Amino acid sequence: MYDTLKERFLKYVKFETRSDESSETIPSTPSQIEFAKLLKKEMEEIGLENVYVNDACFVNGTLPSNIDKKVPVIGFIAHMDTADFNAVDVNPQIIENYDGKDIILNKDLGITMYTEEFPNLENYVSKTVITTDGTTLLGADDKAGIVEIMEAMKYLINHPEIKHGTVKVAFGPDEEIGRGADNFNVEEFGADFAYTMDGGPVGELEYESFNAAQAVYKIKGKSVHPGTAKDKMKNASLIAVELASMFPSAEVPEKTEGYEGFYFLEGINSNCEDAELMYILRDHDKNKFLEKKKFAEDVAKKINERYGKDTVKVVLKDQYYNMGEIIKDHMYVVDIAREAMENLNIEPIIKPIRGGTDGSKISFMGLPTPNIFAGGENFHGKYEFIALESMEKATDTIIEIIKLNVEKNYEKTEL
Repeated sequence: MYDTLKERFLKYVKFETRSDESSETIPSTPSQIEFAKLLKKEMEEIGLENVYVNDACFVNGTLPSNIDKKVPVIGFIAHMDTADFNAVDVNPQIIENYDGKDIILNKDLGITMYTEEFPNLENYVSKTVITTDGTTLLGADDKAGIVEIMEAMKYLINHPEIKHGTVKVAFGPDEEIGRGADNFNVEEFGADFAYTMDGGPVGELEYESFNAAQAVYKIKGKSVHPGTAKDKMKNASLIAVELASMFPSAEVPEKTEGYEGFYFLEGINSNCEDAELMYILRDHDKNKFLEKKKFAEDVAKKINERYGKDTVKVVLKDQYYNMGEIIKDHMYVVDIAREAMENLNIEPIIKPIRGGTDGSKISFMGLPTPNIFAGGENFHGKYEFIALESMEKATDTIIEIIKLNVEKNYEKTEL
């Protein structure tokens, strides 16, 4: 049905597009600009109209309506960048009719994906599974989403008998570093509602995300020769350890699930004179999120009370908010996606994202944007994989949503 889906996916994942948090440019890496140019060319080739790359490196395109009546304009969004893991020389392996056994990713390096460690593999028996070679990530997050949107648009263009309203498409940069959506232009995009194709396994449908903030602690110690340090030295490394011990040990990523929030210590850099701790704070509940931020500030106050004024300074920065706060007033966008999946015999898995997507920011810009599965598993590392059949189901879902938008004849005023 989608004759170029597999070929397109293998082509896109080999294009290195890692984003760079340390960069201050838009986008953060030049490779994303080059990939945007490629996507623009291919969008024009399949027949999308008004295709262009804007100043924020979002590749935009339009599938014009082929009906007379007015229906809401739907948008589909995916991101071009990949996570901060080796993405150079991606060499996908294709396993047809997967037998459910351990998968040797790299025989020479002794890298195997064991079913005991990854029981999710059992869901893909008899499927065509695409993996890494054990040295890079795969890039299904979110090249799969791009492919699915492209293939859906191509199919609709090649099958004009399928009635549809106007559909907007956008592929953007720097999602993995949380900055790309800051420059998304909702008015320019021109949709009434949208979906990011950026979820995991088949059936995922997410309209709630974390509220998120970052806390950076900078500790100033006092370095003195250890032989004469009594009552003089102030060891920033030890203060850092003490500061970290003040956080609740049960509220960490490895001990939480579902709607439970957490504090995550991303890293520590320290010596006797200086130390820095980087935390991220997450919670779906807005009040609990605010409590977490206050707790982070109180930790710094307590350290300063013990060791002297300005021993530690903390900088708190909000990153994104729970898109459910917006989408709850526009549940039509979730309902139509749910119905589309059910029509395709896909069981919707509606659950909160334990993270964020571009939709977390875009929804607060006035464009309700839940997240739909793209099909991949084990993102951001060498054990990432995806099934060809999962991408086909995601593409089917896009098309079914577009068809339902016409068949149900929803009025824009409902939005």
